[in-house]
Amino acid sequence: MLDLVLTNKGGLVGNMKLKDSLGYSDQEMVDFKILRATRMVHSKLTTLEFRRADFGFFGDLFGRILWDKALEGRGVQESLLIFKDHLLQAQEQ
Repeated sequence: MLDLVLTNKGGLVGNMKLKDSLGYSDQEMVDFKILRATRMVHSKLTTLEFRRADFGFFGDLFGRILWDKALEGRGVQESLLIFKDHLLQAQEQ
């Protein structure tokens, strides 16, 4: 089951479907479409090369974080920023 999809605006992603598992992982791939804006917007979309990703290492990094303590007493916006910071740090590694 899909937990979370992050976008910077509502209505940017649609037609989401779960696909087969990713290799020998228990994770499933997600197929989706990036919807066009009603007016023409010039932008560059950057994507990560997931074929080279080490999902085990990524899981280990996120598993080390004490989420209850990191997010205790925080609101949704602040919690999202903390999650985003950890996500970007893991991506760099």
